[in-house]
Amino acid sequence: MTEHLAELDRVANEPAAPTFANTLAAMERSGRALDRAFTVYYIFGSTLSDEAVQQVERDTEPKMAAFRDSITQNEKLFCRIATVYETRETCGLTAQEQRLTWLTYTNFVRAGAKLDTGSKKRLVDINQSLAGFFTQFSQNLLAEEGERFTVLDSEADLAGLSASVRTGFAADAERRGRGGKWIIANTRSSVEPFLTYSTRRDLREKVWRVFVNRGDNGDARDNNAIIGQILRLRAERPRLLGFETHAHWRLESSMARTPERAMQLMEAVWTPAVARVREEVAAMQRIADAESARITIEPWDYRHYAEKVRKAKYDLDTNELKSYLQLEQLREGMFYVAGELFGMTFTALPEGNVSVYHPDVRVWRVDNKAGKFIGLWYFDPYARVGKQAGAWMSAYRNQERFDGEVKTIVSNNSNFVKGKPGEPVLISWDDSVTLFHEFGHALHGLSSDVNYPSVSGTNVARDYVEFPSQLLEHWLPVKEVLDRFAVHHQTGKPIPAELVAKVERAKTFNQGFATVEYLSAALVDMRLHLAARPDSRIDPDAFERETLAKLGMPKEIVVRHRTSQFGHIFSGDGYSAGYYSCLWSDTLTADAWEAFTEGKGAWDHGIAKRLRDHVFSVGNTVDPADGYHSFRGRDPQIEALMRKRGFVPTSASRPSAQ
Repeated sequence: MTEHLAELDRVANEPAAPTFANTLAAMERSGRALDRAFTVYYIFGSTLSDEAVQQVERDTEPKMAAFRDSITQNEKLFCRIATVYETRETCGLTAQEQRLTWLTYTNFVRAGAKLDTGSKKRLVDINQSLAGFFTQFSQNLLAEEGERFTVLDSEADLAGLSASVRTGFAADAERRGRGGKWIIANTRSSVEPFLTYSTRRDLREKVWRVFVNRGDNGDARDNNAIIGQILRLRAERPRLLGFETHAHWRLESSMARTPERAMQLMEAVWTPAVARVREEVAAMQRIADAESARITIEPWDYRHYAEKVRKAKYDLDTNELKSYLQLEQLREGMFYVAGELFGMTFTALPEGNVSVYHPDVRVWRVDNKAGKFIGLWYFDPYARVGKQAGAWMSAYRNQERFDGEVKTIVSNNSNFVKGKPGEPVLISWDDSVTLFHEFGHALHGLSSDVNYPSVSGTNVARDYVEFPSQLLEHWLPVKEVLDRFAVHHQTGKPIPAELVAKVERAKTFNQGFATVEYLSAALVDMRLHLAARPDSRIDPDAFERETLAKLGMPKEIVVRHRTSQFGHIFSGDGYSAGYYSCLWSDTLTADAWEAFTEGKGAWDHGIAKRLRDHVFSVGNTVDPADGYHSFRGRDPQIEALMRKRGFVPTSASRPSAQ
């Protein structure tokens, strides 16, 4: 950090008049050692976190916040940026240079570069305090997911579970020193299969309660007080910067632009989604009644009875489907899609050829269709203690070429339960979709073809970054992919055509649940950040309950991320007041997929080229709305999203997502 600040001071004190080359380009050139250090730091924090790493985080995060503020509050540096910004359209800059200048200037202003001295000092204090609270929140959540779990003692506790699920739970127990038992880790990838297939309703409720109460148990890891502090500080910060709320500040640089436009889209989808949930619950209740279960559907029943409805309505057993979904075969399927769409080839590098941070991690070299090296892809698929839950993509190094070619390094990280050595890892259809989704982020990074690292790859607006990843999900059920890569783990035979047909017929099944579960979290996020005030305290539990009640949240569903475990918005600013972005991006996704279906289909190379040229390769060098328009030939429309989810839009529910 000291080295980087010294580099920026040299830029700020450059005697020559400010130009793009001696100011903006020089800034892009600075901080290389720090970038490498941060990459390693974040790898440890997200995948190898133990008490030593967590102590480093507690010490370092506030210092990093102060470091970032010292850059944006460097008045000499900002004056030089402002000079270039004011002349950007008349001094012969390229389109990329103009875009980078505009973004840099705008980001400095949004970070407080124009504030008076007293306000700047207060902003530094706020950011350092927030950094500390973010760290506490994420470490509490990591402990809740890593150290709380449910132990199953007998075969009777496994009723309804497939052999592959049992094997995974047994392997986890063995790793934790509980040989002869079965452990359900407190993570989504372990909990959801249990809730879906277990016939032990008492244990489903037990596992569900442990999972949904993460961070909300009134103990040392309870996150509610931390959330209250974060909301108060987030409410004060935008007031200093001239914004009404944190939501208004965050969305100014998004595609949505305002919270009102984001809310308009969410509310348009909420009503038909809730209506669909009522239909889904009624179908499940009929099955429960027919079985004389003598129950009323509760949240811990939803996945279990939804699976029964799926089987009854579509004759689709996801356990049967899972037999064809081998992790390694699907990985090869992703490579196939990347080759067909973008001409990429993936070559596994021998163990020891490239350094990795854990034995589970493997590395592939990626080349384009001309045989030119374009980057490395790291794959870290398995859950372990100290690794954050979920699935994500990271860029360990951004692509750039303004000072010579620098190739990107990207990674995909998941939390699949690792089975016994030599046995294939079987994953669910939903997990397969997530696998393709995160690989879409990786392809976004690998496709990058820009000059400057700050605007390369996935460094785009939050409500646009999910568009490429969500779009890639559509290639999982494509016939050629399933025929070649969905093969039975024992016989090696391809998935039967009739099973694929069932998947196609059931593609909008349970969309009420999926949409309401997600959208309720997005609405709570937005309303929290619209309601927070510097001089008031919000009780997160009470606010969540009251907001969901006002929305008419179906009692049979729990919000996908309760506030006490909502790492997207309380482990950092990243998705705060921005969880709606998945829906915004999916509006683009549904509309973009219809470009393929209206054309020659999934492998339409002309449309794929437009997609690469105007979306995947351009990073943040163009406004995302302009990039999408160039790809599609028009602005996106909500009707495709409604069709994708099986909802019928009303005449009053047609906001534009442009």
